[in-house]
Amino acid sequence: MTTVSRSVRHPPWIALLISILFAGAAAAAPGSNAEVVRDLASRVGPIVGSALACRDIARPRIQAIVDKFAAVIREASSSEAERANLTQILDRSVAEGRNAVTSGQSDCKLADRQLADLERSIAAPSLAAALGPSSAVAATSTAPVPTSPPQRGITDREIRFGIAAAFSGASKELGRQMKLGIDAAFNRTNDAGGIEGRMLRLIAADDGYEPTRTIEAMKQLYEKDQVFGIIGNVGTPPAAVAIPYALERRMLFFGAFTGAGLLRNDPPDRYVFNYRASYVQETDAVVRYLVKLRRLRPAQIAVFAQQDSYGDAGFVGVAKAFRALGANDSTIVRLNYKRNTVDVDDAVNQLKAQKTPIKAVVMVASYRAAAKFIEKTRDLYPQMIYTNVSFVGSTALADELLLLGTRYAAGVVVTQVVPAVSGYSSAVLEYKNALAKYFPGESPDYVSLEGYVAANILIQALKRTGPQLDTEKLIDTLETMRNLDLGLGTSLSFGRAEHQASQKVWGTALDENGKYQPIELE
Repeated sequence: MTTVSRSVRHPPWIALLISILFAGAAAAAPGSNAEVVRDLASRVGPIVGSALACRDIARPRIQAIVDKFAAVIREASSSEAERANLTQILDRSVAEGRNAVTSGQSDCKLADRQLADLERSIAAPSLAAALGPSSAVAATSTAPVPTSPPQRGITDREIRFGIAAAFSGASKELGRQMKLGIDAAFNRTNDAGGIEGRMLRLIAADDGYEPTRTIEAMKQLYEKDQVFGIIGNVGTPPAAVAIPYALERRMLFFGAFTGAGLLRNDPPDRYVFNYRASYVQETDAVVRYLVKLRRLRPAQIAVFAQQDSYGDAGFVGVAKAFRALGANDSTIVRLNYKRNTVDVDDAVNQLKAQKTPIKAVVMVASYRAAAKFIEKTRDLYPQMIYTNVSFVGSTALADELLLLGTRYAAGVVVTQVVPAVSGYSSAVLEYKNALAKYFPGESPDYVSLEGYVAANILIQALKRTGPQLDTEKLIDTLETMRNLDLGLGTSLSFGRAEHQASQKVWGTALDENGKYQPIELE
């Protein structure tokens, strides 16, 4: 791979760049020059990257180069996949150039000289003549030089983020609430002047909580809406599709509403950051609560789980807790239902068939399915203890159960990854004030509170990164954030080996009035 120390004075490969552009002007077949452009991307990228690492090099100069090469990529690509591949090669090369400067392998004096040589080569009269007939390339040659940084999703006025979540279907309330919390945090920051004068904007795409729709939602956000990063995506099965898409494009994937292990690799994926505790931590906490405080034997605990990667993630946590307690995890009863349905009859029948009486069910479900299961089993097992992980959507679950009657709601336990919304901690009071100001009439909710907290962690990182914002700088900033105090009652930290800010799990239970009250889990 070419490094930024390569001299570009009168570089012979500039002739190739001219020929590529000329070929585009002459309407050559798209894709015929892709191999040459692939090589050029590995040569131009380090020059752009090293310049980006130097604060004294004017951003419009760099942007002009980036725009011109983007036009070259468009001209040379025969398909969207090829264009994405060429763009990815350029992005990797840009990152290498940036790292060469930040690590001391190169310096800003050399970066400025290389950039100037590249500018002179591209601005040569013979090239300008060659570009004349090409509308796509001519547009980049004659258009006014932009003043925005050369980074997707950022202008001098705004920073665009995207959220792919369920805004339709059985889990739509989860997506709506997550977006609500993020918007409240963004609005609050925008009213205070934004980030270095840039307003934060959230663009939503609906995937209906179906992974088959997630890839199109991500494409919409990345290709059409040109977002800088992703925040607050909802659900584990969609994340299994969205994360590879984001990683391939080196795009930030922040604060997803899921506690699944696929977002928590060891070592962590560079572009994936989580706010919340994991499902393993939630289910471990609730199994210990059932065994140590409610005095149940592990054999009396079953799992009601969605039949997909979300349910699997919760089940793994229960099994881990069983092993830690010295119990046999191979005998755990798992009661399944299908995602985006409330068809729980098979699970109910399986529960009835158990010879060992089940006294507690750990539920890894969405709110409608959880409510339906409770509805169909409460009369059969009046003393049953029902627990849910935070993804269930606490308010939505309570609303569903109260429609059935208070006896269905009372005593239902939900583990949380944020403090009680009924409390008076600094973070909760700030959230409630923002919610009342920007979304009057909306009730405080655990999901929107999580979105608000996750957004505020990101906002703190954006502020610390400074005006010359790009993805790599933001990631570096996030990985140095330690002991951030947002008033939650627990400190938040990231590191190169830790991309989960909070390890805290709170306990709540519904009372006779359908209100969540804090409970001790240990």
